[in-house]
Amino acid sequence: MRKASLYAVLVVMALISLIPFYVLVFTAFSPSSVSLADSGLLLRHLEWGNLSDTWKQSKLGNAMLNSAIIMAGSVGLSVIVSAGAGYVFARIGTWYNKLSFNILLFSMMIPGIINTVPLYSLMKSIHGINTHWAMILLLATGFIPQSVFLYTNFIRTLSKEIEESAVIDGCTLFEAFWRISFPLLLPITSTLIILNSINAWNNYAQSVFFLQSQARQTVPLAIGRFVQTYGANYTQMAAAALIGMLPAIAIYFVFQRYFVKGISAGAVKG
Repeated sequence: MRKASLYAVLVVMALISLIPFYVLVFTAFSPSSVSLADSGLLLRHLEWGNLSDTWKQSKLGNAMLNSAIIMAGSVGLSVIVSAGAGYVFARIGTWYNKLSFNILLFSMMIPGIINTVPLYSLMKSIHGINTHWAMILLLATGFIPQSVFLYTNFIRTLSKEIEESAVIDGCTLFEAFWRISFPLLLPITSTLIILNSINAWNNYAQSVFFLQSQARQTVPLAIGRFVQTYGANYTQMAAAALIGMLPAIAIYFVFQRYFVKGISAGAVKG
């Protein structure tokens, strides 16, 4: 009975969390003259033309390409750097490594938005405004502290014997990690890919400052500019938001199998 009650509560919570998404889909596919109240909560006719019209008018194709480049670069860079750093912190317990790890943990408590002014000055001095590479470095730097923390705690749960055996067989410590240990980090790597990809795809605070050119705008900027141009057309606004979120949803479904396992092992064990 207790277990059934728990499942019932979870189902209710899941349904409540799906309400905003349902309203978004309903608005995106409904005729502009039909409201949620008028239809009795059920959409009887899908207006697929809303998506095609919004796609053409909002120029989301170029924005998606920009977002994909920045997302792939920042997530890939953060995974490579964080996995290597996490391995060092987990396996080599020197005082210097412990101090560096604590500094990384402290940096996680600093809101990234407060660094906008000095970052803008830095980006301008290195000619990084309106460039993909600068945004990749910026976002990857923001992802690294949390990623290192999760990698470090996850690696501490792995047995050292398999790495030691590889070293005895002639592998260097570097080779032992990337060939033997890194494939075992798939759960936490998948978790970080999901978290960091969604954060990179949805990033607005930094993008609005450092990607001022329309040719370099990302999906959130393109949607914001689209709304400013065409006004409060809720059907098109919902269609643009739905199109913009589809890649992030796809990434989650690809890697969600390992998500819970990775986040629990990386954050609790150690």
